[in-house]
Amino acid sequence: MSVGKISLPSTTLHFFDLGGQRDIRSIWPKYYDECHAVVFVLDAVDQARLSETWEVFDEVLNSPRLLNLPLLLLANKQDAPGSLSVAEIRESFDAWTRAKRSTDDGENTPGEGWDDGGARDERMASLDVMGVSALEG
Repeated sequence: MSVGKISLPSTTLHFFDLGGQRDIRSIWPKYYDECHAVVFVLDAVDQARLSETWEVFDEVLNSPRLLNLPLLLLANKQDAPGSLSVAEIRESFDAWTRAKRSTDDGENTPGEGWDDGGARDERMASLDVMGVSALEG
């Protein structure tokens, strides 16, 4: 985990880079209560792990403690050959969502899956996806 701090004249911003490795994800909820926004970064080159990425991203989307917070999905490594574009990232998640809905057996509970009174759909409609590159900005 790395921590960053930016001080502005009337505001101090703290950033926590929690990492996405499987064993580190268990600490994420410990930060949710103090969180005011979420930036979820995915590797736009690693298409083999997109399904796993969407599973994890979906958990973040459906966390009741994060539901009303701003959420930004960053598609990293836009400068790399074979990188998925922002549009392709959004299409990939939409396809994954449709596939998950079609296999869902209806056992999810509100806040944990698809039957959340429309809050999830509203959140997805306002989801921003931004392409970034450490090399090109």
